[in-house]
Amino acid sequence: MPNRLAHETSPYLLQHADNPVDWWPWSTEAFEEARKSNKPVLLSVGYSSCHWCHVMAHESFEDQETADYLNAHYVSVKVDREERPDVDAVYMEAVQAATGQGGWPMTVFLTPDAEPFYFGTYFPPAPRHGSPSFRQVLEGVHSAWTDRRDEVAEVAGKIVRDLAGREIGFGATQAPGEEELAQALLGLTRDYDSTHGGFGGAPKFPPSMVVEFLLRHHARTGGEGALQMAADTCERMARGGIYDQLGGGFARYSVDREWVVPHFEKMLYDNALLCRVYAHLWRTTGSDLARRVALETADFMVRELRTNEGGFASALDADSDDGTGRHVEGAYYVWTPEQLREVLGEQDAELAAHHFGVTEEGTFEEGASVLQLPQREGVFDAAKIASIRARLLDARDRRPAPGRDDKIVAAWNGLAVAALAETGAYFDRPDLVDAALAAADLLVRLHLDEHARLARTSKDGKVGANAGVLEDYADVAEGFLALASVTGEGVWLEFAGFLLDHVLVQFTDEESGTLYDTAADAEKLIRRPQDPTDNATPSGWSAAAGALLSYAAQTGAEPHRTAAERALGVVKALAPRAPRFIGWGLATAEALLDGPREVAVVGPADDPATKELHRIALLATAPGAVVAAGAPGSDELPLLADRPLVSGEPTAYVCRNFTCDAPTTDVDRLRAALGR
Repeated sequence: MPNRLAHETSPYLLQHADNPVDWWPWSTEAFEEARKSNKPVLLSVGYSSCHWCHVMAHESFEDQETADYLNAHYVSVKVDREERPDVDAVYMEAVQAATGQGGWPMTVFLTPDAEPFYFGTYFPPAPRHGSPSFRQVLEGVHSAWTDRRDEVAEVAGKIVRDLAGREIGFGATQAPGEEELAQALLGLTRDYDSTHGGFGGAPKFPPSMVVEFLLRHHARTGGEGALQMAADTCERMARGGIYDQLGGGFARYSVDREWVVPHFEKMLYDNALLCRVYAHLWRTTGSDLARRVALETADFMVRELRTNEGGFASALDADSDDGTGRHVEGAYYVWTPEQLREVLGEQDAELAAHHFGVTEEGTFEEGASVLQLPQREGVFDAAKIASIRARLLDARDRRPAPGRDDKIVAAWNGLAVAALAETGAYFDRPDLVDAALAAADLLVRLHLDEHARLARTSKDGKVGANAGVLEDYADVAEGFLALASVTGEGVWLEFAGFLLDHVLVQFTDEESGTLYDTAADAEKLIRRPQDPTDNATPSGWSAAAGALLSYAAQTGAEPHRTAAERALGVVKALAPRAPRFIGWGLATAEALLDGPREVAVVGPADDPATKELHRIALLATAPGAVVAAGAPGSDELPLLADRPLVSGEPTAYVCRNFTCDAPTTDVDRLRAALGR
């Protein structure tokens, strides 16, 4: 019989709706039940494409004996971290502080007042490698709760006090300058893997936000070292197993430092960020590889993640049926030489194996290989390889596909809108711009209410109950601002303004300017979460700084620019010490140092000269440059105000801090004005 999760919209929660565990969703009622029954709360946090979440569910939560014990002694609460990033952040901070590490599934034991007192991540069904079994943990916590309640209360109280004392100050009263950005670049250089690209060792995550900083730093200063790190990292990833060599798009991370074997889940946010980064790399270098990867990644998002409502689904699972009924990680993506022969025949299979690095020994498990590009492009006949790719992709499409998390997350869709709008504009792909517009329209229609409050998620056209957090407001505003620049439609700038005004009122401390991840009127947790460091996505803090700065450049809104500058104070403090974890903040700081530049293009929309000036403006590498394009006399975008044609011809104006160079009708002069 289904439990309470059957009424939820989260695909992750619905995966547990038929567990014998008597699950509750995160709710006031769950904690009231814990109080009434005098039981501790088991909080289990995960997400739908999490491999080890599935493993623990199968081993423990689907086990009747374990479920019976849980139901007798605990109130069990299941949370989708993608729906409730605030709950996840608060308790993950506690887990990391107590154990020195974190991850999912996250397992936390709470008092009925939601105070944590014991932590962990994945627990096996039997003792393993020094880790207790899940049943041993449950019995130990129950014993402590029953026999040593005062001790439990003391521990919980201390943890809550420690968390309360972690509120983040700026560490600096102003935005970072040349010195801090140079120190950040030096720190990245020290961490850089000059052999394989990227930063640090295994596991290795795609450093999309750091690459964006490196590209902007090169554009502003001409520093070749920054560009080299960015370009080499992007090439290594694109040629590795982390990139889907048949269908496009990136896996979550590589388990090794060489980018060979990925953790196979594909996340919307990774692909949106990387699509934009590769498009920006092409804009800087003209690299054919960067162009191909940007377009293939955009096409992957539209083909495999787009929902019937026009938004973009959250993720594809790492696991799928291997054809024998087993649910196996990577089964959809890997190949053996024999499988190549079955699809391609002997001669073409030999060529494909050489081209994609498929060996008899295998690079993954059970003799299978993850497809890579160990040889540089151009070594093989391009038409032949294209035919082989198409045949392999067609064969792969007939395999059992990984599950898809159809939940639409506002923030991640905002990132996708920005990526698709820009990629479509750069490469003359209006279909990609249309996909960005459809997703933006869905966010306005379904996620945004009449008070400019944003809902975090929706699914199947039904909006979720959870309020948007700072990253939702900031990333959706970022997407709308990109659309305004690409389309010239002022309505997207207006919607961005609604969201960013909400950031100033609900997420910003008026006195200090510090930012919080939840709104002032949001549900009160044991701590109001705030985290300026970038992780898999830009932090809400740095994303807000970037969107506020762009909006101010488009409109001249001084409160928004001031808020952006104040928010960047934390980047000044962190840049020299942890540049890998503040990449988007560093990229925004580069934009601030450059102006950012404001480009207005006036002229009839159907005039080829207007289109060419607009295109040159969009292709500017000047960090964070904003673009407005429209007919002379248009009042849709503030940058167009009082911008006449020159000699009756389409004209471009390049400004910094609303101080402008001489207007030009010449594309070469515009290009030069947007250089360093």
